[in-house]
Amino acid sequence: MNIIHSLTPPPRRGFLEKSLALVLGAISLAVPAAAGIAAFLNPWRQKTEAGQTLRVASLASLPLGGSPQSFPVIADRNDAWSHFPTEPIGAVFLQRIGESTVVAFQSICPHAGCGVSFDAAAKQFHCPCHGAKFEADGRRSGNPSVSLRDLDALDVEIRNEDEVWVRFRKFKTGTPDKIVRT
Repeated sequence: MNIIHSLTPPPRRGFLEKSLALVLGAISLAVPAAAGIAAFLNPWRQKTEAGQTLRVASLASLPLGGSPQSFPVIADRNDAWSHFPTEPIGAVFLQRIGESTVVAFQSICPHAGCGVSFDAAAKQFHCPCHGAKFEADGRRSGNPSVSLRDLDALDVEIRNEDEVWVRFRKFKTGTPDKIVRT
């Protein structure tokens, strides 16, 4: 008799209640965990603007036919969960070529990402990292293999007859194509 008794399965009392409690407990933990993970990852899911139009200078600060001048680009910046109000986010070169016509170039070399400077005597932009030279209109000069593309031009608007607004964008460096970084 002992042998037959050990082969019978134990009674299943409370199985449904225990299973239901386990499922409800898992759900009660999963809901806040999922909400927390979603809140944590939210800044990475948000799409960034492919450039914003910002006021950079006044038209009066640019002499007609003068050399390109560097201007800081000031804006509010959001970096994941942090907000940084009114700080420099880059720089542009502006040159007034007509009564109300201004051209703008990104101040970063498209080859390696170094900051370029403008040599007024030579009337050229110069990259200190690899010696690339660019004409005042942004075209590559000298050895074109030193840089993959011309300086990156930016869109400019004149507003209120004296405000120079630039659509500030950053581009991927080291590529022959002008690709906007987001």
